[in-house]
Amino acid sequence: MTATPPRPDLRSQLETLTTEAFRPELAEIDRLPTLDLARLMNGEDAGVPGAVARRLPEIAAAVDAVADRMARGGRLVYAGAGTAGRLGVLDAAECPPTFNTAPGQVVGVLAGGPDALVSSVEGAEDSAALARADLDALGLGPEDTVVGVSASGRTPYAVGAVAHARALGALTVGLSCNEGSPLAAAADHGIEIVTGPELITGSTRLKAGTAQKLVLNMLSTITMIRLGKTYGNLMVDVRASNEKLRARSRRIVALATGAPDAEIEAALDATGGEVKPAVLVVLAGVDGPAAARLLEDSGGHLRAALAAAHG
Repeated sequence: MTATPPRPDLRSQLETLTTEAFRPELAEIDRLPTLDLARLMNGEDAGVPGAVARRLPEIAAAVDAVADRMARGGRLVYAGAGTAGRLGVLDAAECPPTFNTAPGQVVGVLAGGPDALVSSVEGAEDSAALARADLDALGLGPEDTVVGVSASGRTPYAVGAVAHARALGALTVGLSCNEGSPLAAAADHGIEIVTGPELITGSTRLKAGTAQKLVLNMLSTITMIRLGKTYGNLMVDVRASNEKLRARSRRIVALATGAPDAEIEAALDATGGEVKPAVLVVLAGVDGPAAARLLEDSGGHLRAALAAAHG
């Protein structure tokens, strides 16, 4: 079977991208000893946090906008292809156990569907129409946020997702690793983390992927902090779905309250194992139902509920 040659315009586009640039000084790295290769790769990765730091104001602005929408019941949707899309799916999958987000509150949409998590789905990333169909299946609304993720910043699936979401009135964020990207231009909030050419030419699962992971961590984690999903740096909304997390729940209540084990166990029993109301039971001296009411009236913010209980 004869392979279809790439479009000339696509080849010329790739040649202009920083993430695709060839580095002649690395042309002999396959001759290096393994330890030297490891040092070289580690040195490359060391520059990624600095690249992220240069875009912190844009990241913070996006977080505040996302949190505002989610506080009104909106969803956070990541959309991308390949490595970028898989990173979005991963971040979405981590939110329920870490922050006890509701089913469907944080969603990862991947070009090609679930099969693309473990294998390439040919042509999926090239289809803006597929992105529109995937978002329409979610019933996207104006309180939702779509974060398009693409290292190149030109992937049709990611750009199409952001353009369609914005047309529907949703908040949009475009995360890429090249300056002047179509993805950033299409979004309300453009975040361009320029990590430079890769160790392996065009392998954007490396520095670009690391940068995207760091930014996605910030988008979800700081948004959840803004939504009251933590108490200080404690995961008070953790979902205790296994023995390790149940032990963590007890430890979180202990760290938040300083209470003895027997009081912690009683508080968790009174709240069905939920950490946040258990902390309120201990610190405010209320029963389980009262703790639940205080939290509901406070929009789930534990500090506000404690202030109301002591007011």
